[in-house]
Amino acid sequence: MKLPRRFFQPLATGAPAPFRELPVKLERMIHFVPPHNDKVRARVPELAATVDVVLGNLEDAVPVDQKEAARKGFVAMAQATDFAASGTGLWTRINALNSPWILDDLFEIVSQVGDKLDVVMVPKVEGPWDIHYIDQLLAQLEAKHGVSKPILVHAILETAEGVANVDAIASASPRMHGMSLGPADLAASRGMKTTRVGGGHPDYRVIADPTSDGAARASAQQDLWHYTIAKMVDACMANGLKAFYGPFGDFSDGEACEAQFRNAFLMGCAGAWTLHPNQVAIAKRVFAPDPAEVAFAVRIVEAMPDGTGAVMLDGKMQDDATWKQAKVIVDLARLVAEKDPELAKTYGLK
Repeated sequence: MKLPRRFFQPLATGAPAPFRELPVKLERMIHFVPPHNDKVRARVPELAATVDVVLGNLEDAVPVDQKEAARKGFVAMAQATDFAASGTGLWTRINALNSPWILDDLFEIVSQVGDKLDVVMVPKVEGPWDIHYIDQLLAQLEAKHGVSKPILVHAILETAEGVANVDAIASASPRMHGMSLGPADLAASRGMKTTRVGGGHPDYRVIADPTSDGAARASAQQDLWHYTIAKMVDACMANGLKAFYGPFGDFSDGEACEAQFRNAFLMGCAGAWTLHPNQVAIAKRVFAPDPAEVAFAVRIVEAMPDGTGAVMLDGKMQDDATWKQAKVIVDLARLVAEKDPELAKTYGLK
């Protein structure tokens, strides 16, 4: 563990200093793009104006014989698109640390588009040692190629060991941006008995006690991922990072996708992955506060400008704790309003 005075020092001579605080950005959806697909890549300039983050995926879903094409496609995509003009983040998910492609991924991408790259997403992070390796390597590459701003790191929790080490991962480096839940690989790592990618399972239920008359017992499906999301959110928020729900694999079930995204949003996640265009609208709808909630939160903040004391609103007591809750909602609404003119009108924030 680094000593506090050295925690924010660059790890290579000439590398940019790490951020003291994460840049304030709206990241409701991390939209995955397969860079080896020419048709999809051609639509990226148009896509960039409609999503918060475009991620070029180099790992899973890219065939082995297309790894190099995906890497070159990402570089071309980054060079051809002005992501900053639309306030859109540019990320890439590199190949796993135990793969033969990871070094070329970082060497080629940082050397050619390092100044345009915001975040590197690292799959299958097991512990802080994985972050330390990426941290040092990125600093060396930034220094070598004159990258002017630090490239952040985002970890995917998709192994049992990674979840067990989630707090140490979150505090491993000032380069950390946040974490995402990787439910498919995590399910396999844990030995869970499901082939679904995210979402619930009809057999994961609670059942009411039997009644004396023998009537059918009430039953309700539970959330397989509640514990892991809560643990991830706590680790991230304790370290000033962002937590994200990962993929929802059933593109045909928008209702279930929305329910899973909303659970994650209410628990503290900043956004989710979108793997299909029809999930973008869901993420925009879910990861923005409800206008009625915003209106009430504004009333709380206005009634307690300095966040102290206590007031009564609509028969409910509001104090410093509820003021903090309201501030979370108002701050997010302002951030959303900057990018969404329609919601800006609805929120009516001054």
